Amino acid sequence: MAGLGLAPAKADENIWPTFNGNLKAQKYSPADQITPQNVSKLTKAWEVHTGDVSDGSGDIPMSVWSATPLFVNDTVYVGTPFYNIVAIEPDTGKVKWRYESKALLKALTQPDMKSRGVAYWEAENPVAGEPCQKRVYIGTMDAKLHAVDADTGKPCTDFGENGILDVDKWNTVNAIFPFSLLQPPTVYKDKLFLGWAGRDWTDSADPPGTVFALNARTGELEWTFDAIPKEMQPKTGTANVWASMAVDPDLNLLYLPVSSPSPNFYGGNRLDPIPLATSVTAVNADTGQVVWSRQLVHHDIWDVDTNSAPTLIDIEKDGNKIPALVQTSKTGFLFVLNRQTGEPVYPIEERPVPASDVPGEVASKTQPYVARPEPLVADKWPGVFWLADALSFGYCSRKAAEYRDEGRYTPPSLKGTIAYPSTISGAEWGGGAVDPESQTYIINHSLVPQIYKLIPRADYEKILSGAANESAGGYSPMRGSPYGFQLLNFLNPIGMPCWKPPYGQISAYDLKTGDLLWRKPMGAVQQWGFYMPDSWGSVTIGGPVITKGGLVFIGASMDSKVRAYDVKTGEEVWKALVDAPAVAMPAVYTYKGKQYVVFVAGGNSILTPRVSDQVVAFTLPDQK
Repeated sequence: MAGLGLAPAKADENIWPTFNGNLKAQKYSPADQITPQNVSKLTKAWEVHTGDVSDGSGDIPMSVWSATPLFVNDTVYVGTPFYNIVAIEPDTGKVKWRYESKALLKALTQPDMKSRGVAYWEAENPVAGEPCQKRVYIGTMDAKLHAVDADTGKPCTDFGENGILDVDKWNTVNAIFPFSLLQPPTVYKDKLFLGWAGRDWTDSADPPGTVFALNARTGELEWTFDAIPKEMQPKTGTANVWASMAVDPDLNLLYLPVSSPSPNFYGGNRLDPIPLATSVTAVNADTGQVVWSRQLVHHDIWDVDTNSAPTLIDIEKDGNKIPALVQTSKTGFLFVLNRQTGEPVYPIEERPVPASDVPGEVASKTQPYVARPEPLVADKWPGVFWLADALSFGYCSRKAAEYRDEGRYTPPSLKGTIAYPSTISGAEWGGGAVDPESQTYIINHSLVPQIYKLIPRADYEKILSGAANESAGGYSPMRGSPYGFQLLNFLNPIGMPCWKPPYGQISAYDLKTGDLLWRKPMGAVQQWGFYMPDSWGSVTIGGPVITKGGLVFIGASMDSKVRAYDVKTGEEVWKALVDAPAVAMPAVYTYKGKQYVVFVAGGNSILTPRVSDQVVAFTLPDQK
């Protein structure tokens, strides 16, 4: 099993051993028992409540639970937002064991308690009778990585110090916050590839975004990768990998979605090039050496991160078989690249973009543009929504006339810029899913204009001196730069979006041609106790999975429903209400002849305050 390089040996089995389903981040299951014809019969097989949930009203911050369940070793494993692990029987929902990390439950770098779950490893040649030949890992917000025996839930004492590795011991440059381990490590052979999350928008000089390659057995450091040149590290930081990663076992390449550098919305402190920032970068899995890199945004001053693992897929195009990847980002572009070389499969052109009018800032003169496949987000925001404008007595149209608005890549400004795409537009960290047989790619995406406003430092300090809560007004200090920052969603005074719907969609592409096959509004906005029209869709967080049975399963929307779509037509063919928005990819597996779809319904405060601790499995009823 190659230390859960699981790829070749396990590719055809109905398991879900990684965050993205497999190392290639395809989010695809070969299970075909559930189809568009019978999916309406799905029933709840079991549910588990972990007890690890907070609405933020007590001492523990609100929980944000985005953990994809794993199914491997005949067990469903979930990591909770309190950094505990629960092992569940896959057919009954009975809890096998529970590991308590005793983690510090404080919002050190994030506003909420946040976790995207666990990772799994097993030895290629397990030693009979020895513990920890199969392991489950979970990270914490205070930079601790825990390793436990997958069969018993007991600590693996040979890892770190008695089963716990303090990753913060390597946090030595601009160490103003801990390396928050919210995304589980990527496991390949006997290595763990580990990125981290930090505190955004607060400081100019942050820790540089180091990726760590660790020995899966001991936690010893084997190599590191840094996106920021050493000479620039005293004045900037991050450009970290906070999302999941992908691996091509045949090429022995690790693919890194590298985020933007700090401070996120002003780049006057970091005008020298940082070519690996906001990129997809391929490195040698054994050494960490860069093989190729493709920068997706030059001099990123919009925080439009590369925010998900690229999806690896062999594409048949013009009679040739191309080893490709599809990299999404908040820009809404689909970068389809040769994953061996980084060269475009579909053209990327450099287009002129608006210049900055902010003293000290020098925006890039051009930015990469992908016309095919059709972008998820248009070049211009949708315009004022008449209903929101009427209900606010013209507020939306008055404000729109005040802001700077020159389309895609309009830089942040002193008077305020309509940013579209914005930092919550396009594809989120869930990324897309692909059917490797039909080469159909499915992606959900949000359409959200935001207002970006830079505030000279002296003015910012005056504003903050009278503000009870900095973050409540959308303010971020960007300390060490000449400007503070205000970020607002473009809403009217009663909280209604000022822009025309839809607010979220789901799309299907034929990767052989780059054609858009279908695009539909996805989910529903739930506000004031009502569901808004289906044609409006919903902002979404989380991603889809595809099954061989011809279905897309997804949660992601703010209305706390989980859904199935027909891959070929985009028709919604099933939905069920769960306890909170299911902002995690589901897991799909087959056990004892039955196919299951398991969702974590934990919620996310960006969508709605509703939270839960529910793990819920669906299956077809037994044949009479």
